[in-house]
Amino acid sequence: MKQSSISILFTLIMSMLGVKTYAYDHDIEVENDDSITFYYNYINDGKELELVGGKGFSGDIIIPEKVNYMNRTRKVTSIGERAFYERMSLTSVTISNSVTSIGEETFYGCVSLTSITIPNSVKDIGINVFKYCRSLTSVTIPNGVTTIGSGAFENCSSLTTITIPNSVIFIGEDAFNNIVFDYVVSLIVNPSDITDDTFSLDVFKNVTLYVPAGTIDKYKATEGWKDFLFIEEGDGPNGGGGDTPEIKKCATPTISYQYGRLTFNCDTEGATCQYTITDNDIKSGSSNDVQLSVTYNISVFATKPGYDNSAIANATLCWIDVEPKTEGIVNGVASVRAAAVLIKSSESILTVLGADDGTPINVYSINGFQAGSAISRNGFASINTSLQSGSVAIVKVGEKIIKVFVK
Repeated sequence: MKQSSISILFTLIMSMLGVKTYAYDHDIEVENDDSITFYYNYINDGKELELVGGKGFSGDIIIPEKVNYMNRTRKVTSIGERAFYERMSLTSVTISNSVTSIGEETFYGCVSLTSITIPNSVKDIGINVFKYCRSLTSVTIPNGVTTIGSGAFENCSSLTTITIPNSVIFIGEDAFNNIVFDYVVSLIVNPSDITDDTFSLDVFKNVTLYVPAGTIDKYKATEGWKDFLFIEEGDGPNGGGGDTPEIKKCATPTISYQYGRLTFNCDTEGATCQYTITDNDIKSGSSNDVQLSVTYNISVFATKPGYDNSAIANATLCWIDVEPKTEGIVNGVASVRAAAVLIKSSESILTVLGADDGTPINVYSINGFQAGSAISRNGFASINTSLQSGSVAIVKVGEKIIKVFVK
C-alpha cells in the first residue's frame, strides 16, 4: 500500500475514534531535547523561521529563540496561523524574545492552557489567538504590543482582570467578549475607538475601567470606551493594575536640506514626522505680473502612539540665484540655476545653511532696525539676534531678502 493511502486510512480511523488530526505544510522539522518536534517554514528570504506546528505538544512548551538545522542557526521570529490549534493537553507556553508576531487562531481552543508568557518583542496578537482558552487564568500583554486582533481573548472565561499597555493602538471587535472580569485596566494615554462588542455588555455596565491620571475625559469622549458606565483614574484596586505610565513627549525634529531633499529627524525612536510646507509663490490675484520669491515655509512635529506630540520646528527654504543670466523661460520651461538656503530659528538665534562662503548675512526687524549680522563660513552662519519669539525677521542673504518667522 502506498504511503499516501496509509496516511488517508490513518486519518479516517482517527476521525472515527474522535481524535483530531493535523496536517501542516512545512519546510523543516526539528526535534528538541524533550522529544517535541517543531515544524518550521523559511521566511524573510530564508534568513528566519516561522513556527507552523509540530507533534508531541502537551504539558509545558518552550518555543525556542533559535534553531540549528544543517549547521545553520536561524531565529524564530513568528508563530504561524493555527500552530497550536486545539491542542487539548497543552498547559503552558513560554514564547522566546525573538518572536514578533503571533498569527491567527494560534492557540484557539487550547482548553487546558492556564498560562502564557508573551515577550516584549511581540508587536501583533492576531485574530482569535486565544479564543476558547477557557482555563487561561492570567495573561500579561507586554508593553510593545500595538495590535490586539478581533476575538483575541474571546471566551477566555477564567480571566478575571486584564491590563492593556500604553503601546496598543488598535483593539478588534470581540477581543475581550464573553469574559467574568473583576476590573479592567487600560494604560493607554490616547485611546482609539473600539467597538461596542469589544467587551460584553455586562462588563460595560458593571465592571470598573481604570485609566491613567488625567485621561478620564478622553475615555468618556472615545467610541466604545465611553460605554463603560464606571470609569476611574488609577491603576486598579490596591494598585493591582500596574503603574500609570509617565506621559512622554516626542523630541522636537530637526530640519535639513541637501540635493533637492528635505530631511526630518527625530531622536524619539519610531516617531513619525508630520510636516506642512507652504509656498509663497502659490497664490491667486489680479494683476499683469507676479513677483516670484521661490520661498517655502516649513513646519514639522513628531508623533508616536502613546506619546504627546513634540514641539513644532520651523524653517524657511529659499533659493539664492547663482547665475541670474540663465533665468527665463525657454520653450515654455523655466530655467533657473540656483543654490538652496535653509533658514532655521530657535528662540532669538537664526541659523543659515547653504550660503556660499563669504556671503554676508544681515538680519533686520520688521521695522528696518538691524538685529544681527554674520558671514557664511563652510556653508554655515549663526546669528544671535535681539528679536523676540513670534516676531518676523527680514533676512538678507547676499542680495536676496527673505521673511522668516522667529520661533
